[in-house]
Amino acid sequence: MRHWFFVILLFCAAVMVSCSQSGKQRQILSDAERIVELYPDSALSMVSDIDVSDIKNSDNRALYGLVVAAAHKAKESSMASDSLTQFTFHHYRDKDSVRFLKCGELYALHLFWNSNGESALALLDSLVALPYVTDGIEIKLLRTRVGIGGTLYDCDNNIRFLKRLLTIDNDSVSEWYYKQQLYLNYTYTGHADSALIYINELIDHAKSNHLSEEEFELKYEKIAVLEELGEYDEGNALADYIIDNAPDNSILHFVHLWKALNHFNMGEIEISTRELALADSCVQNVSREERKYYESFAGHLRNFLQYRKDGKIRIIQLAALTNNQRDNFFRMESTKVENEKNTLRAENRALELKSQNQRKTAIIIIVILIAVIIAITAVWNIQKRRRKIIEAEERVDALNKMIEELKQPIPTSGHEALRRAMLQQLGIIKMVAETPTEQNREMLRKLSSIESDTNGSLVNWDNLYEIINNLYSNFYSKLHTKYADMLTEKEEQVIVLFVAGFSAKEISVITSQSTASIYVRKSSIKKKLDVPEKEDVIAFIRQELSV
Repeated sequence: MRHWFFVILLFCAAVMVSCSQSGKQRQILSDAERIVELYPDSALSMVSDIDVSDIKNSDNRALYGLVVAAAHKAKESSMASDSLTQFTFHHYRDKDSVRFLKCGELYALHLFWNSNGESALALLDSLVALPYVTDGIEIKLLRTRVGIGGTLYDCDNNIRFLKRLLTIDNDSVSEWYYKQQLYLNYTYTGHADSALIYINELIDHAKSNHLSEEEFELKYEKIAVLEELGEYDEGNALADYIIDNAPDNSILHFVHLWKALNHFNMGEIEISTRELALADSCVQNVSREERKYYESFAGHLRNFLQYRKDGKIRIIQLAALTNNQRDNFFRMESTKVENEKNTLRAENRALELKSQNQRKTAIIIIVILIAVIIAITAVWNIQKRRRKIIEAEERVDALNKMIEELKQPIPTSGHEALRRAMLQQLGIIKMVAETPTEQNREMLRKLSSIESDTNGSLVNWDNLYEIINNLYSNFYSKLHTKYADMLTEKEEQVIVLFVAGFSAKEISVITSQSTASIYVRKSSIKKKLDVPEKEDVIAFIRQELSV
Protein backbone atom coordinates (compact mmCIF):
# COMPACT_ATOMS: atom_id res chain seq x y z
CA MET A 1 0.00 0.00 0.00
CA ARG A 2 2.87 2.31 0.85
CA HIS A 3 4.46 1.77 -2.58
CA TRP A 4 1.21 2.62 -4.38
CA PHE A 5 1.06 5.86 -2.41
CA PHE A 6 4.54 6.79 -3.65
CA VAL A 7 3.59 5.95 -7.27
CA ILE A 8 0.43 8.07 -7.08
CA LEU A 9 2.37 10.91 -5.49
CA LEU A 10 5.00 10.85 -8.24
CA PHE A 11 2.33 10.64 -10.93
CA CYS A 12 0.53 13.67 -9.52
CA ALA A 13 3.82 15.57 -9.37
CA ALA A 14 4.55 14.69 -13.02
CA VAL A 15 1.08 15.83 -14.08
CA MET A 16 1.47 19.11 -12.21
CA VAL A 17 4.88 19.75 -13.83
CA SER A 18 3.48 18.91 -17.27
CA CYS A 19 0.48 21.22 -16.83
CA SER A 20 2.74 23.99 -15.59
CA GLN A 21 5.06 23.61 -18.59
CA SER A 22 2.12 23.49 -21.00
CA GLY A 23 0.62 26.66 -19.51
CA LYS A 24 3.95 28.48 -19.77
CA GLN A 25 4.33 27.44 -23.41
CA ARG A 26 0.80 28.62 -24.15
CA GLN A 27 1.47 32.06 -22.68
CA ILE A 28 4.69 32.50 -24.67
CA LEU A 29 3.07 31.38 -27.92
CA SER A 30 0.03 33.63 -27.40
CA ASP A 31 2.29 36.65 -26.82
CA ALA A 32 4.35 35.78 -29.91
CA GLU A 33 1.22 35.43 -32.05
CA ARG A 34 0.12 38.96 -31.15
CA ILE A 35 3.33 40.58 -32.45
CA VAL A 36 4.42 38.21 -35.22
CA GLU A 37 3.15 40.26 -38.18
CA LEU A 38 4.78 43.52 -37.02
CA TYR A 39 7.85 42.10 -35.26
CA PRO A 40 8.59 38.67 -36.74
CA ASP A 41 12.17 38.55 -35.42
CA SER A 42 10.99 39.22 -31.88
CA ALA A 43 8.30 36.55 -32.21
CA LEU A 44 10.88 33.99 -33.39
CA SER A 45 13.16 34.97 -30.52
CA MET A 46 10.33 34.40 -28.02
CA VAL A 47 9.66 30.85 -29.22
CA SER A 48 13.30 29.92 -29.87
CA ASP A 49 13.63 28.21 -26.47
CA ILE A 50 10.63 25.96 -27.17
CA ASP A 51 11.54 22.61 -28.71
CA VAL A 52 8.66 21.40 -30.87
CA SER A 53 9.35 17.80 -29.84
CA ASP A 54 8.71 18.81 -26.21
CA ILE A 55 5.25 20.20 -26.99
CA LYS A 56 2.75 17.53 -25.90
CA ASN A 57 -0.39 19.67 -26.06
CA SER A 58 -1.87 19.67 -29.60
CA ASP A 59 -3.20 23.24 -29.23
CA ASN A 60 0.27 24.50 -28.31
CA ARG A 61 1.84 22.51 -31.13
CA ALA A 62 -0.54 24.02 -33.68
CA LEU A 63 0.03 27.54 -32.34
CA TYR A 64 3.79 27.03 -32.49
CA GLY A 65 3.57 26.03 -36.17
CA LEU A 66 1.37 29.06 -36.90
CA VAL A 67 3.74 31.55 -35.20
CA VAL A 68 6.92 30.24 -36.84
CA ALA A 69 5.40 30.08 -40.34
CA ALA A 70 3.80 33.53 -39.96
CA ALA A 71 7.18 34.96 -38.93
CA HIS A 72 8.85 33.46 -42.01
CA LYS A 73 6.10 34.89 -44.21
CA ALA A 74 6.44 38.34 -42.65
CA LYS A 75 10.23 38.22 -43.20
CA GLU A 76 9.70 36.96 -46.77
CA SER A 77 12.14 34.13 -46.04
CA SER A 78 11.97 30.50 -47.11
CA MET A 79 9.03 28.50 -45.80
CA ALA A 80 10.24 25.15 -47.16
CA SER A 81 10.92 23.87 -43.63
CA ASP A 82 7.52 24.88 -42.22
CA SER A 83 6.06 21.38 -42.56
CA LEU A 84 4.07 21.86 -39.34
CA THR A 85 1.68 24.14 -41.28
CA GLN A 86 -0.14 21.07 -42.60
CA PHE A 87 -0.89 19.94 -39.04
CA THR A 88 -1.97 23.43 -37.96
CA PHE A 89 -4.24 23.77 -41.01
CA HIS A 90 -6.14 20.56 -40.19
CA HIS A 91 -6.04 21.23 -36.43
CA TYR A 92 -7.97 24.50 -36.68
CA ARG A 93 -10.43 23.32 -39.35
CA ASP A 94 -13.38 22.90 -36.97
CA LYS A 95 -12.02 24.89 -34.03
CA ASP A 96 -11.11 28.41 -35.17
CA SER A 97 -12.16 29.69 -38.59
CA VAL A 98 -9.81 32.70 -38.55
CA ARG A 99 -6.74 30.65 -37.67
CA PHE A 100 -7.88 27.93 -40.06
CA LEU A 101 -7.86 30.38 -43.00
CA LYS A 102 -4.58 31.93 -41.89
CA CYS A 103 -2.96 28.50 -41.60
CA GLY A 104 -4.37 27.60 -45.01
CA GLU A 105 -2.52 30.57 -46.50
CA LEU A 106 0.70 29.56 -44.69
CA TYR A 107 0.33 25.93 -45.78
CA ALA A 108 -0.11 27.08 -49.39
CA LEU A 109 3.12 29.08 -49.16
CA HIS A 110 4.88 26.03 -47.71
CA LEU A 111 3.69 23.97 -50.71
CA PHE A 112 4.89 26.68 -53.09
CA TRP A 113 8.35 26.80 -51.50
CA ASN A 114 8.56 23.04 -51.97
CA SER A 115 7.89 23.30 -55.73
CA ASN A 116 4.22 22.32 -55.43
CA GLY A 117 2.76 25.53 -56.78
CA GLU A 118 -0.26 23.97 -58.46
CA SER A 119 -1.44 22.46 -55.16
CA ALA A 120 -0.84 25.80 -53.45
CA LEU A 121 -3.06 27.61 -55.99
CA ALA A 122 -5.79 24.96 -55.69
CA LEU A 123 -5.76 25.28 -51.89
CA LEU A 124 -5.99 29.08 -51.99
CA ASP A 125 -8.81 28.96 -54.56
CA SER A 126 -10.79 26.60 -52.30
CA LEU A 127 -10.29 28.88 -49.29
CA VAL A 128 -11.38 32.01 -51.14
CA ALA A 129 -14.58 30.24 -52.21
CA LEU A 130 -15.67 29.52 -48.62
CA PRO A 131 -18.88 31.41 -47.72
CA TYR A 132 -17.70 32.72 -44.33
CA VAL A 133 -14.54 34.46 -45.58
CA THR A 134 -14.57 38.14 -44.65
CA ASP A 135 -13.24 40.85 -46.98
CA GLY A 136 -10.19 41.42 -44.79
CA ILE A 137 -9.17 37.77 -44.87
CA GLU A 138 -10.07 37.44 -48.56
CA ILE A 139 -7.71 40.33 -49.37
CA LYS A 140 -4.80 38.53 -47.67
CA LEU A 141 -5.61 35.23 -49.40
CA LEU A 142 -5.95 36.85 -52.82
CA ARG A 143 -2.69 38.81 -52.48
CA THR A 144 -0.87 35.56 -51.70
CA ARG A 145 -2.69 33.83 -54.54
CA VAL A 146 -1.68 36.58 -57.01
CA GLY A 147 1.94 36.38 -55.86
CA ILE A 148 2.17 32.61 -56.36
CA GLY A 149 0.15 32.79 -59.58
CA GLY A 150 2.53 35.38 -60.98
CA THR A 151 5.56 33.11 -60.56
CA LEU A 152 3.65 30.29 -62.27
CA TYR A 153 2.37 32.60 -65.04
CA ASP A 154 -1.25 31.88 -64.15
CA CYS A 155 -2.01 35.31 -65.57
CA ASP A 156 -5.61 34.85 -66.69
CA ASN A 157 -6.76 33.90 -63.19
CA ASN A 158 -4.55 36.58 -61.69
CA ILE A 159 -6.31 39.24 -63.74
CA ARG A 160 -9.67 38.07 -62.39
CA PHE A 161 -8.47 38.11 -58.78
CA LEU A 162 -6.74 41.48 -59.15
CA LYS A 163 -9.97 43.06 -60.35
CA ARG A 164 -11.70 41.51 -57.32
CA LEU A 165 -9.05 43.09 -55.08
CA LEU A 166 -9.66 46.49 -56.65
CA THR A 167 -13.32 46.08 -55.71
CA ILE A 168 -12.97 45.06 -52.04
CA ASP A 169 -9.69 46.71 -50.96
CA ASN A 170 -10.10 50.44 -50.25
CA ASP A 171 -6.42 51.05 -49.50
CA SER A 172 -5.12 53.67 -51.98
CA VAL A 173 -1.54 52.38 -51.89
CA SER A 174 -2.68 48.83 -52.63
CA GLU A 175 -4.79 50.13 -55.52
CA TRP A 176 -1.72 51.15 -57.53
CA TYR A 177 0.04 47.89 -56.69
CA TYR A 178 -2.95 45.97 -58.10
CA LYS A 179 -2.94 48.10 -61.28
CA GLN A 180 0.77 47.49 -61.73
CA GLN A 181 0.16 43.76 -61.43
CA LEU A 182 -2.70 44.03 -63.93
CA TYR A 183 -0.43 45.72 -66.44
CA LEU A 184 2.18 42.95 -66.04
CA ASN A 185 -0.34 40.10 -66.27
CA TYR A 186 -2.01 41.66 -69.33
CA THR A 187 1.42 41.93 -70.91
CA TYR A 188 2.24 38.25 -70.32
CA THR A 189 -1.15 37.14 -71.69
CA GLY A 190 -0.60 39.08 -74.93
CA HIS A 191 -3.19 41.79 -74.16
CA ALA A 192 -0.78 44.65 -74.73
CA ASP A 193 -3.59 47.13 -75.43
CA SER A 194 -5.04 46.59 -71.91
CA ALA A 195 -1.52 46.65 -70.46
CA LEU A 196 -0.91 50.04 -72.15
CA ILE A 197 -4.04 51.51 -70.52
CA TYR A 198 -2.90 50.53 -67.04
CA ILE A 199 0.73 51.59 -67.47
CA ASN A 200 -0.32 55.00 -68.81
CA GLU A 201 -2.55 55.37 -65.76
CA LEU A 202 0.38 54.44 -63.53
CA ILE A 203 2.67 56.96 -65.25
CA ASP A 204 0.11 59.73 -64.82
CA HIS A 205 -0.30 58.84 -61.13
CA ALA A 206 3.47 58.94 -60.54
CA LYS A 207 3.77 62.24 -62.41
CA SER A 208 0.90 63.92 -60.53
CA ASN A 209 2.38 62.82 -57.19
CA HIS A 210 5.92 63.92 -58.19
CA LEU A 211 7.27 60.38 -57.98
CA SER A 212 10.03 60.97 -60.51
CA GLU A 213 11.88 57.68 -59.97
CA GLU A 214 8.70 55.63 -60.30
CA GLU A 215 7.69 57.65 -63.39
CA PHE A 216 11.07 56.99 -65.01
CA GLU A 217 10.94 53.23 -64.28
CA LEU A 218 7.38 52.98 -65.65
CA LYS A 219 8.36 54.76 -68.87
CA TYR A 220 11.22 52.29 -69.26
CA GLU A 221 8.79 49.39 -68.82
CA LYS A 222 6.39 50.99 -71.30
CA ILE A 223 8.94 50.36 -74.08
CA ALA A 224 8.19 46.62 -73.82
CA VAL A 225 4.42 47.25 -74.11
CA LEU A 226 4.90 49.44 -77.18
CA GLU A 227 7.14 46.77 -78.70
CA GLU A 228 4.37 44.18 -78.17
CA LEU A 229 1.89 46.52 -79.90
CA GLY A 230 4.26 47.10 -82.82
CA GLU A 231 4.61 50.81 -81.99
CA TYR A 232 8.33 50.73 -82.73
CA ASP A 233 8.84 54.42 -83.51
CA GLU A 234 7.10 55.50 -80.30
CA GLY A 235 9.11 52.94 -78.41
CA ASN A 236 12.39 54.22 -79.88
CA ALA A 237 11.44 57.80 -79.06
CA LEU A 238 10.72 56.81 -75.47
CA ALA A 239 14.06 54.94 -75.34
CA ASP A 240 15.90 58.06 -76.55
CA TYR A 241 14.16 60.08 -73.83
CA ILE A 242 15.35 57.62 -71.19
CA ILE A 243 18.92 57.63 -72.56
CA ASP A 244 19.02 61.45 -72.45
CA ASN A 245 17.47 61.71 -68.96
CA ALA A 246 18.77 58.62 -67.19
CA PRO A 247 20.23 59.51 -63.74
CA ASP A 248 22.92 56.84 -64.20
CA ASN A 249 24.10 54.17 -66.64
CA SER A 250 22.63 51.17 -64.77
CA ILE A 251 19.94 50.42 -67.42
CA LEU A 252 21.42 51.87 -70.61
CA HIS A 253 22.45 48.43 -71.91
CA PHE A 254 18.84 47.25 -71.76
CA VAL A 255 17.53 50.48 -73.34
CA HIS A 256 19.88 50.05 -76.33
CA LEU A 257 18.86 46.37 -76.47
CA TRP A 258 15.19 47.40 -76.75
CA LYS A 259 16.10 49.79 -79.57
CA ALA A 260 18.06 47.02 -81.30
CA LEU A 261 15.04 44.73 -81.07
CA ASN A 262 12.69 47.45 -82.39
CA HIS A 263 14.92 48.17 -85.39
CA PHE A 264 15.27 44.45 -86.05
CA ASN A 265 11.48 44.09 -86.13
CA MET A 266 11.34 47.11 -88.47
CA GLY A 267 13.78 45.36 -90.81
CA GLU A 268 16.59 47.85 -90.13
CA ILE A 269 19.33 45.30 -89.58
CA GLU A 270 22.31 47.66 -89.71
CA ILE A 271 20.80 50.05 -87.18
CA SER A 272 19.84 47.07 -85.00
CA THR A 273 23.43 45.80 -85.14
CA ARG A 274 24.79 49.22 -84.09
CA GLU A 275 22.36 49.47 -81.20
CA LEU A 276 23.31 45.97 -80.04
CA ALA A 277 26.98 46.95 -80.18
CA LEU A 278 26.19 49.99 -78.02
CA ALA A 279 24.34 47.73 -75.60
CA ASP A 280 27.34 45.36 -75.46
CA SER A 281 29.64 48.27 -74.65
CA CYS A 282 27.37 49.55 -71.88
CA VAL A 283 27.10 46.16 -70.22
CA GLN A 284 30.81 46.08 -69.48
CA ASN A 285 30.23 48.43 -66.56
CA VAL A 286 27.73 46.24 -64.70
CA SER A 287 28.13 43.23 -62.44
CA ARG A 288 28.87 39.73 -63.69
CA GLU A 289 25.41 38.47 -62.74
CA GLU A 290 23.80 41.38 -64.59
CA ARG A 291 25.91 40.60 -67.69
CA LYS A 292 24.74 37.00 -67.65
CA TYR A 293 21.13 38.12 -67.41
CA TYR A 294 21.66 40.59 -70.26
CA GLU A 295 23.32 37.94 -72.42
CA SER A 296 20.32 35.62 -72.01
CA PHE A 297 18.40 38.17 -74.15
CA ALA A 298 21.12 39.70 -76.28
CA GLY A 299 22.56 36.33 -77.34
CA HIS A 300 19.35 35.34 -79.09
CA LEU A 301 19.07 38.69 -80.88
CA ARG A 302 22.72 38.38 -81.94
CA ASN A 303 21.97 34.98 -83.49
CA PHE A 304 18.92 36.40 -85.27
CA LEU A 305 21.00 39.24 -86.71
CA GLN A 306 23.67 36.80 -87.86
CA TYR A 307 20.99 34.68 -89.52
CA ARG A 308 19.58 37.73 -91.35
CA LYS A 309 23.06 38.50 -92.64
CA ASP A 310 24.20 35.06 -93.88
CA GLY A 311 21.06 32.90 -93.63
CA LYS A 312 22.73 30.41 -91.29
CA ILE A 313 22.03 29.33 -87.73
CA ARG A 314 25.10 28.25 -85.75
CA ILE A 315 24.25 25.53 -83.25
CA ILE A 316 27.40 26.31 -81.29
CA GLN A 317 26.12 29.74 -80.37
CA LEU A 318 22.74 28.35 -79.32
CA ALA A 319 24.44 25.58 -77.41
CA ALA A 320 26.61 28.07 -75.56
CA LEU A 321 23.56 29.85 -74.23
CA THR A 322 21.71 26.63 -73.46
CA ASN A 323 24.72 25.03 -71.80
CA ASN A 324 25.30 28.14 -69.72
CA GLN A 325 21.70 28.08 -68.54
CA ARG A 326 21.97 24.34 -67.86
CA ASP A 327 25.17 24.83 -65.85
CA ASN A 328 23.54 27.58 -63.84
CA PHE A 329 20.59 25.31 -63.15
CA PHE A 330 22.83 22.44 -62.05
CA ARG A 331 24.83 24.77 -59.80
CA MET A 332 21.63 25.99 -58.19
CA GLU A 333 20.43 22.42 -57.68
CA SER A 334 23.80 21.39 -56.27
CA THR A 335 23.76 24.35 -53.89
CA LYS A 336 20.22 23.47 -52.86
CA VAL A 337 21.16 19.84 -52.18
CA GLU A 338 24.24 20.90 -50.21
CA ASN A 339 22.18 23.34 -48.15
CA GLU A 340 19.68 20.58 -47.43
CA LYS A 341 22.51 18.28 -46.36
CA ASN A 342 23.95 20.96 -44.10
CA THR A 343 20.52 21.57 -42.63
CA LEU A 344 20.06 17.84 -42.05
CA ARG A 345 23.48 17.55 -40.42
CA ALA A 346 22.67 20.49 -38.17
CA GLU A 347 19.33 18.94 -37.22
CA ASN A 348 20.99 15.58 -36.49
CA ARG A 349 23.58 17.29 -34.32
CA ALA A 350 20.86 19.17 -32.50
CA LEU A 351 19.00 15.89 -31.93
CA GLU A 352 22.16 14.26 -30.58
CA LEU A 353 22.73 17.14 -28.16
CA LYS A 354 19.10 17.03 -27.14
CA SER A 355 19.29 13.28 -26.58
CA GLN A 356 22.38 13.72 -24.40
CA ASN A 357 20.67 16.45 -22.39
CA GLN A 358 17.57 14.30 -22.00
CA ARG A 359 19.67 11.39 -20.70
CA LYS A 360 21.37 13.67 -18.20
CA THR A 361 18.04 15.13 -17.17
CA ALA A 362 16.55 11.65 -16.81
CA ILE A 363 19.44 10.56 -14.58
CA ILE A 364 19.04 13.66 -12.42
CA ILE A 365 15.28 13.09 -12.16
CA ILE A 366 15.79 9.42 -11.23
CA VAL A 367 18.32 10.37 -8.54
CA ILE A 368 15.94 13.02 -7.18
CA LEU A 369 13.03 10.57 -7.20
CA ILE A 370 15.10 7.94 -5.38
CA ALA A 371 16.13 10.55 -2.83
CA VAL A 372 12.49 11.62 -2.40
CA ILE A 373 11.37 7.99 -1.99
CA ILE A 374 14.11 7.35 0.58
CA ALA A 375 13.18 10.53 2.44
CA ILE A 376 9.46 9.68 2.42
CA THR A 377 10.20 6.12 3.55
CA ALA A 378 12.41 7.39 6.36
CA VAL A 379 9.74 9.87 7.48
CA TRP A 380 7.09 7.14 7.31
CA ASN A 381 9.23 4.76 9.40
CA ILE A 382 9.94 7.49 11.94
CA GLN A 383 6.23 8.24 12.21
CA LYS A 384 5.47 4.55 12.54
CA ARG A 385 8.05 4.18 15.30
CA ARG A 386 6.65 7.22 17.07
CA ARG A 387 3.15 5.74 16.91
CA LYS A 388 4.43 2.49 18.40
CA ILE A 389 6.20 4.37 21.19
CA ILE A 390 3.04 6.37 21.94
CA GLU A 391 0.95 3.19 21.94
CA ALA A 392 3.47 1.51 24.23
CA GLU A 393 3.36 4.46 26.60
CA GLU A 394 -0.43 4.34 26.59
CA ARG A 395 -0.32 0.62 27.34
CA VAL A 396 2.06 1.28 30.25
CA ASP A 397 -0.26 3.98 31.61
CA ALA A 398 -3.22 1.64 31.38
CA LEU A 399 -1.28 -1.10 33.14
CA ASN A 400 -0.26 1.28 35.90
CA LYS A 401 -3.88 2.31 36.44
CA MET A 402 -5.01 -1.30 36.58
CA ILE A 403 -2.24 -2.11 39.07
CA GLU A 404 -3.34 0.77 41.27
CA GLU A 405 -6.90 -0.59 41.17
CA LEU A 406 -5.67 -3.94 42.51
CA LYS A 407 -4.22 -2.21 45.56
CA GLN A 408 -7.57 -0.65 46.41
CA PRO A 409 -9.97 -2.32 48.96
CA ILE A 410 -12.10 -5.16 47.62
CA PRO A 411 -15.17 -3.61 45.95
CA THR A 412 -18.70 -4.68 46.69
CA SER A 413 -20.42 -3.83 43.36
CA GLY A 414 -20.56 -6.41 40.58
CA HIS A 415 -18.95 -4.14 38.01
CA GLU A 416 -15.95 -3.32 40.19
CA ALA A 417 -15.61 -6.96 41.23
CA LEU A 418 -15.47 -7.97 37.57
CA ARG A 419 -12.73 -5.46 36.84
CA ARG A 420 -10.70 -6.74 39.83
CA ALA A 421 -11.14 -10.35 38.73
CA MET A 422 -10.05 -9.38 35.22
CA LEU A 423 -6.94 -7.70 36.51
CA GLN A 424 -6.03 -10.76 38.52
CA GLN A 425 -6.39 -12.95 35.43
CA LEU A 426 -4.19 -10.78 33.25
CA GLY A 427 -0.76 -12.14 32.53
CA ILE A 428 0.73 -8.74 33.29
CA ILE A 429 3.86 -10.13 34.87
CA LYS A 430 4.61 -12.26 31.84
CA MET A 431 4.00 -9.40 29.40
CA VAL A 432 6.17 -6.98 31.34
CA ALA A 433 8.94 -9.47 31.98
CA GLU A 434 9.39 -10.14 28.24
CA THR A 435 11.15 -6.75 27.95
CA PRO A 436 13.41 -6.37 31.01
CA THR A 437 13.77 -2.57 30.99
CA GLU A 438 14.25 -0.51 34.13
CA GLN A 439 10.65 0.68 33.87
CA ASN A 440 9.35 -2.90 33.54
CA ARG A 441 11.48 -4.10 36.49
CA GLU A 442 9.81 -1.40 38.59
CA MET A 443 6.41 -2.72 37.45
CA LEU A 444 7.43 -6.27 38.34
CA ARG A 445 8.22 -5.13 41.85
CA LYS A 446 4.72 -3.59 42.07
CA LEU A 447 3.11 -6.77 40.79
CA SER A 448 5.13 -9.23 42.87
CA SER A 449 2.12 -10.11 45.00
CA ILE A 450 -0.37 -10.54 42.14
CA GLU A 451 -1.24 -14.11 41.22
CA SER A 452 -1.61 -15.00 37.54
CA ASP A 453 -3.16 -18.18 36.23
CA THR A 454 -3.79 -17.55 32.52
CA ASN A 455 -2.25 -20.70 31.01
CA GLY A 456 -0.18 -18.72 28.49
CA SER A 457 -2.90 -16.18 27.73
CA LEU A 458 -3.34 -12.72 29.10
CA VAL A 459 -6.95 -13.54 29.99
CA ASN A 460 -8.72 -16.76 30.96
CA TRP A 461 -11.64 -16.15 28.63
CA ASP A 462 -13.75 -19.07 29.86
CA ASN A 463 -13.71 -17.66 33.38
CA LEU A 464 -14.36 -14.19 32.02
CA TYR A 465 -17.38 -15.32 30.00
CA GLU A 466 -18.74 -17.07 33.11
CA ILE A 467 -18.33 -13.90 35.18
CA ILE A 468 -20.05 -11.84 32.45
CA ASN A 469 -22.97 -14.29 32.39
CA ASN A 470 -23.34 -14.14 36.16
CA LEU A 471 -23.15 -10.35 36.38
CA TYR A 472 -25.10 -9.41 33.22
CA SER A 473 -27.91 -11.97 32.95
CA ASN A 474 -26.17 -14.48 30.64
CA PHE A 475 -25.03 -11.68 28.27
CA TYR A 476 -22.22 -13.65 26.66
CA SER A 477 -24.33 -16.77 26.11
CA LYS A 478 -27.05 -14.72 24.45
CA LEU A 479 -24.47 -12.86 22.37
CA HIS A 480 -22.77 -16.02 21.17
CA THR A 481 -26.06 -17.78 20.45
CA LYS A 482 -27.48 -14.94 18.37
CA TYR A 483 -24.39 -13.63 16.55
CA ALA A 484 -21.91 -16.51 16.48
CA ASP A 485 -22.27 -16.81 12.69
CA MET A 486 -21.68 -13.08 12.19
CA LEU A 487 -18.98 -12.18 14.69
CA THR A 488 -15.46 -13.47 15.14
CA GLU A 489 -14.10 -14.57 18.50
CA LYS A 490 -11.99 -11.40 18.72
CA GLU A 491 -15.05 -9.25 18.10
CA GLU A 492 -17.01 -11.11 20.82
CA GLN A 493 -14.14 -10.49 23.24
CA VAL A 494 -14.14 -6.76 22.48
CA ILE A 495 -17.92 -6.56 23.01
CA VAL A 496 -17.69 -8.40 26.33
CA LEU A 497 -14.95 -6.06 27.58
CA PHE A 498 -16.89 -2.96 26.53
CA VAL A 499 -19.96 -4.29 28.37
CA ALA A 500 -17.77 -4.86 31.43
CA GLY A 501 -16.92 -1.15 31.43
CA PHE A 502 -13.36 -1.27 30.09
CA SER A 503 -12.14 1.61 27.90
CA ALA A 504 -10.69 1.11 24.43
CA LYS A 505 -7.19 1.78 25.75
CA GLU A 506 -7.63 -0.82 28.52
CA ILE A 507 -9.05 -3.35 26.08
CA SER A 508 -5.99 -2.84 23.85
CA VAL A 509 -3.78 -3.84 26.79
CA ILE A 510 -5.90 -6.84 27.70
CA THR A 511 -6.15 -8.16 24.12
CA SER A 512 -2.56 -7.19 23.12
CA GLN A 513 -3.80 -4.98 20.27
CA SER A 514 -3.40 -1.32 19.42
CA THR A 515 -6.06 1.17 20.41
CA ALA A 516 -6.67 1.90 16.71
CA SER A 517 -7.33 -1.82 16.10
CA ILE A 518 -9.98 -1.81 18.83
CA TYR A 519 -11.81 1.07 17.14
CA VAL A 520 -11.57 -0.72 13.78
CA ARG A 521 -13.11 -3.86 15.29
CA LYS A 522 -15.86 -1.77 16.85
CA SER A 523 -16.68 -0.23 13.46
CA SER A 524 -16.64 -3.68 11.87
CA ILE A 525 -19.12 -4.97 14.47
CA LYS A 526 -21.39 -1.98 13.87
CA LYS A 527 -21.39 -2.64 10.15
CA LYS A 528 -22.04 -6.38 10.48
CA LEU A 529 -25.00 -5.88 12.84
CA ASP A 530 -26.49 -2.97 10.79
CA VAL A 531 -26.35 -0.64 13.79
CA PRO A 532 -27.83 2.82 12.95
CA GLU A 533 -25.15 5.40 12.28
CA LYS A 534 -25.72 7.62 15.32
CA GLU A 535 -26.47 4.80 17.81
CA ASP A 536 -23.87 3.29 20.16
CA VAL A 537 -23.07 -0.27 19.18
CA ILE A 538 -22.87 -1.63 22.76
CA ALA A 539 -26.19 -0.06 23.74
CA PHE A 540 -27.72 -1.47 20.55
CA ILE A 541 -26.49 -5.02 21.31
CA ARG A 542 -27.66 -4.93 24.91
CA GLN A 543 -31.08 -3.75 23.76
CA GLU A 544 -31.25 -6.49 21.12
CA LEU A 545 -30.30 -9.20 23.60
CA SER A 546 -32.74 -8.00 26.24
CA VAL A 547 -35.74 -8.46 23.87
